[in-house]
Amino acid sequence: MFSKFTSILQHAVEALAPSLPLQEDFVYHWKAITHYYIETSGKRSPAVIVNLAGCALLPKNHTSSSVHVFVDDKAPVTDTNIPSHLEQMLDILTQEERERESGETGPCMEYLLHHKILETLYTLGKADCPPGMKQQVLSFYTKLLGRIRQPLLPHINVHRPVQKLVRLCGEVLAAPTENEEIQFLCTVCAKLKQDPYLVNFFLENKNKKLDTAKGGGADLVKDLSSPDTGQNQNQNPSLVTSAQEGAASQATSPWEASPSSVHTTLPNNDNYNLVSSLLNLTKSPDGRIVVKACEGLMLIVSLPEPAAAKCLTENTELSQLLTDRLAQFYRALPQSMDPLDIETVESVNWGLDVYNLKEDAVAFVGKRALISFLSWLDYCDQLIKEAQKTAATVLARTVRERFFVTVMEPQLMQTSEVGILTSTALLNRIIRQVTSEALLQETIYFLLGEGTGPETLAGITQHPLRHRLIEHCDHLSDEISIMTLRLFEHLLQKPCQHILQNLVLRCLEERNYMENKQPEEREEREHMENDLEEDPLFSDLSPDNRLSSPDWLSCSPPPSTEHAKPDGKTEVHKIVNSFLCLVPDEAKSSNQVEGTGYDTYLRDAHRQFRDYCGVCQKWDWRSSPKPFEKCNLDSPFFEGHFLKVLFDRMGRILDQPYDVNLQVTSVLSKLSLLPHAHLHEFLLDPYINLAPGCRSLFSVIVRVVGDLMLRTHRIPEFTPKLLLVRKRLLGLEPEGMSVDHVTLLEGVIVLEEFCKELAAIAFVKFHASASTSP
Repeated sequence: MFSKFTSILQHAVEALAPSLPLQEDFVYHWKAITHYYIETSGKRSPAVIVNLAGCALLPKNHTSSSVHVFVDDKAPVTDTNIPSHLEQMLDILTQEERERESGETGPCMEYLLHHKILETLYTLGKADCPPGMKQQVLSFYTKLLGRIRQPLLPHINVHRPVQKLVRLCGEVLAAPTENEEIQFLCTVCAKLKQDPYLVNFFLENKNKKLDTAKGGGADLVKDLSSPDTGQNQNQNPSLVTSAQEGAASQATSPWEASPSSVHTTLPNNDNYNLVSSLLNLTKSPDGRIVVKACEGLMLIVSLPEPAAAKCLTENTELSQLLTDRLAQFYRALPQSMDPLDIETVESVNWGLDVYNLKEDAVAFVGKRALISFLSWLDYCDQLIKEAQKTAATVLARTVRERFFVTVMEPQLMQTSEVGILTSTALLNRIIRQVTSEALLQETIYFLLGEGTGPETLAGITQHPLRHRLIEHCDHLSDEISIMTLRLFEHLLQKPCQHILQNLVLRCLEERNYMENKQPEEREEREHMENDLEEDPLFSDLSPDNRLSSPDWLSCSPPPSTEHAKPDGKTEVHKIVNSFLCLVPDEAKSSNQVEGTGYDTYLRDAHRQFRDYCGVCQKWDWRSSPKPFEKCNLDSPFFEGHFLKVLFDRMGRILDQPYDVNLQVTSVLSKLSLLPHAHLHEFLLDPYINLAPGCRSLFSVIVRVVGDLMLRTHRIPEFTPKLLLVRKRLLGLEPEGMSVDHVTLLEGVIVLEEFCKELAAIAFVKFHASASTSP
């Protein structure tokens, strides 16, 4: 009570007294803090000793080179005037800077720097005397760095005590100073973000630190100050770089240390205590502290300094923290989860997920664990996206090695259908969520391997996980097949050239799916094309299918007047009509249901192709097929494991469940949309002359149609049943009496729609190439 009354009386006297010059006022408040320690020396506590030698805190007539002040370590700092004096000192420094020209150092700041006030405060804070002093010191440092606009960290008498205070942070979990610690660390991180080269001051040599510890480890609190040098206080204080600190701080440099001086003298073996302290605070039981620590790490990893990036990945536990926590959250997930729950759980942003155990449990078992995992995955992804390039590469590779390979791969390779389904659904969600280039690349290498050379039938098992995932597209379990096909569909939409090169393009590079035709054989090919057009299979040119139909031409760019191209490519109207006429009239049902016309596919194809072109425009892809004379047409053609499984699935479209067929055709349409000349030729040109034993998408569909024409005659009232099934699928008819051959009927409907989709894609791609060609 008496202490509080004294404080109030002191403020009243100060308010009535004439205002002192800022420097005198500043020194007064600092000496008031010092006198507390001297005046309370009568209450001795041998456990706490503070050496105040040379700190310009003692009376003028004091001649001893050292004095030990014994302080009562039981009375809290809030019962003293220390917090008030520290706040007054901050206000004075802020006012002084505001009154002076930008960049000019005032006498109060000179006094703080020259007399090593921050060093002394660090000493008091480390000893935490009186109790709570550490919080006051952390708060003072934070406000000083945050309020003062001029650069302070380049000065040795600032960055050295800041370094030391950084080491104190995170030492004890759930400490009463955690909030002040994280505020201080994040302020330091923000300052380094403004001037990234300053981070080199925070890379401390391990050997030097070890020697220092050996020299003074016996003292509870070391003498952290040196005697007054007698330097003129009106003169700019001396600076040293981090490399010069080891030479007893005798050298000088400009006020702002130059980046070049920092880069050329960095030690090889560094401690990154700023990162270590933040990592310790990520283990706090207080979620708010954890989020702030993660924000600080996000700032640190983005610094462009190569030495800091190297130290970050080699001398800290950041990589281990990311991967271990990711593995911990993954292992906490239930062994069996509904794939729909995994796929549809709300989007998660790290640090923003709301914890409601009761509501999460009601939603579905494991939702809280799933959100925790996805939230941490999002943090890893964003951290790697923001990280300096070399650091991002190392961090992403560590996630691949320590999480994907060690934790996820055994789950994906297991034989339990329930386990396969859950792990594949989780992998699918991961692929959808990853956006950073480095992490996406490592994820793709984990799934598909790094191979880009020609694929052979004998070599498809070289990467076991890739082989297993592709095989799962044709799994006995329809659920596993659908989920794995969906996984590959999401992969194909990712902005990564390696996915397409690895899965399909490397098998088509030599165009050895075509038989080498000599110039004199072109007439024979043209004759074959004419015969194909005259075939009844392609003679249906009803208003809904004709290329000249105004209903759907208006949805695309105006058609070119050219019908024959000089490069010998098949005319677009032939290609479009070939796909539109594949399904015979008696197997068509879309023309009897409103809203299932061709124009919808044209609009969708136009939009999707434009999006794909935006993704692929930076890739060095051929706009026209590789010339035959440069192709190795004699090498055996293998369509690749991925296309083989897709074609096999497509060939069984009349005997597979509706959902499987939708997913197979969806993946094939995504491939068909890609703006690559060889892929376009192989999937969308019905008139290519295939080499013996080879098949294309069109040839697969032709075989399906041939099988369909034989089977339709065996089903009584085929057309009415087909129309009924279509209306039920569209929700236009209620479910009633079961229809026989429903799987085949649904397959016919998917086949008809897929052919219309392929025709639309071919048309859109043709006009896109025509509009860009010279």
